[in-house]
Amino acid sequence: MAIPLLKFNHRLSIGYAQRVLRHPPQKADIWIQAASAGESYLASELVKRLQPKYPAKILLTTNTSQGMEILEKIKKGHSLKKSNISVGIAYFPFDVPLIMKNAVCQINPKVIILLETEIWPGLLSAVKAHTCKILIINGRLKQESLNRYRIWPSLWKRLAPERILAMSEKNANRYRKLFGKNLVGSMTNIKFDRFKFEELRAIRKNPLTKILPDKKPFIVMGSVRQEEEPLIEKIINEIQVRQSDAVIGLFPRHMHRIKHWQKRMKQLSVPWRLKSKTETPVPPGTIILWDTFGELQSAYAFSNAVFVGGSLAHLGGQNFLEPLMYGIVPVIGPSWENFAWVGREIIKKNLLQIGSDWKDVSDMLIKNLTDPPAPRTKIFESALQYIKARQGGTEQACRLINHFL
Repeated sequence: MAIPLLKFNHRLSIGYAQRVLRHPPQKADIWIQAASAGESYLASELVKRLQPKYPAKILLTTNTSQGMEILEKIKKGHSLKKSNISVGIAYFPFDVPLIMKNAVCQINPKVIILLETEIWPGLLSAVKAHTCKILIINGRLKQESLNRYRIWPSLWKRLAPERILAMSEKNANRYRKLFGKNLVGSMTNIKFDRFKFEELRAIRKNPLTKILPDKKPFIVMGSVRQEEEPLIEKIINEIQVRQSDAVIGLFPRHMHRIKHWQKRMKQLSVPWRLKSKTETPVPPGTIILWDTFGELQSAYAFSNAVFVGGSLAHLGGQNFLEPLMYGIVPVIGPSWENFAWVGREIIKKNLLQIGSDWKDVSDMLIKNLTDPPAPRTKIFESALQYIKARQGGTEQACRLINHFL
């Protein structure tokens, strides 16, 4: 009954016609669902490495506009390659039984792939009445989520997918409690495969050279989440007091928070600029509010210190591996359980710094400006060795997909 009202929702109004199937989705042999930006990058790895025996159509779907931007790049990039795979994209339909039943019939896939924490009861029930197979790849399941799902255990046993590959043995055990032991295996995380060391080691023509002052410290505050914004303000204030010449690049995790930060910058009376309106070098001490998507890696390559958000509030953290590929040891807050799959060995190898609170994080960032943990080349080589030893998850997932295909 609420679905007609969702077209007035700020986020769900985008792609609404596709979400309710007013624009019928294309037929596909493989349907890959990637909830948002992070999962869309995983979908990209699968598309690159899938090698089906026969020509296949892949439909990539997502729930968010950020995810759609990435899927559009995947489709555009893949169209330039000679391959027996064709790629289509769409917004994920609303998970209502009738809508999902129609979606599965219209797409008529042989295999449906859900990435990470995607458990959609409407889709799972629709698939049970169809001939296609459903797989959960790179599966991740929090204990809190498992506790909620187990309120109705018989439902999930009935809706169980054909196979689950979880990103760690701990996650696999949680899935076994929900769906049964025989369906679940473990794999190395596909996110490790995203790192192409030769490409990420340096960006020779970094576009940020046009806007950042030469030889002035540059701090990146990446993937900042709404719940930690008050603490981020404190860190910014601390940096401006103790390292007044530092330029700060502020990257909100979600673009709809840009307006909030614009308002706060004006209230705080700090020097700031929107990235989209910055074409010349900014003065030392400026905060650049990043309102353009897809430039975080360029900022990491240019940075002297990095904080990765989602970690100061109890949010589980965001991906902190990427700064390492540019020789920068990332600083995070105490919450990083979503990335426990990386392993605590990364701390022992001095490739991650964890602050207990905002003040601790501030101290680490300021110290890293003048006294980095190690030379960039040494950090990079150590990170390369750490990550390469953990790659191969994409190939494992592709073998499973081809088996069911």
